[in-house]
Amino acid sequence: MRLKELRGVIAMSHKEKAVEYYNNNFNCSQGVFTAFATEMGMDEKLALRIATNFGGGERKGELCGAVAGALMVLGLRCGHCESEDVEGKSKAYAVSSEFMNRFMEKNGSVVCRELLGYDLTKKEDMAIIQEQNLFRTLCPKMVESAAQILDEMIAEGIC
Repeated sequence: MRLKELRGVIAMSHKEKAVEYYNNNFNCSQGVFTAFATEMGMDEKLALRIATNFGGGERKGELCGAVAGALMVLGLRCGHCESEDVEGKSKAYAVSSEFMNRFMEKNGSVVCRELLGYDLTKKEDMAIIQEQNLFRTLCPKMVESAAQILDEMIAEGIC
């Protein structure tokens, strides 16, 4: 499915939309963030731009891009935006911590290189990642997982 076709699809779940973005040459962070952000009124191109540099663990194998995208979604939904709102800030941090805990419980880590089992900043590891096709086999599972956890938390009224 092409991106133009995806824009018109309403019946897809967040998980399906996130993976569809990922499968259309966008990264893990872009997939998760855009699947939710556009539904919340953000322009698709703006969402894709914002999330661009978080894929691949911020290009360093650090925080999984799917997790980064999910944290941005949580920020849009329940982030604090008033400097005096200490309670709101505390709630936002608790919500992100809950997401991180759930993701770690389900996937074992939130660190890209730990999830992949290889460090994408090392040429020899990147060759193995590509040889094993991990960006097409493992990463979509992380995108699905992040979107599913977000949907569960939203359904539970956590954020």
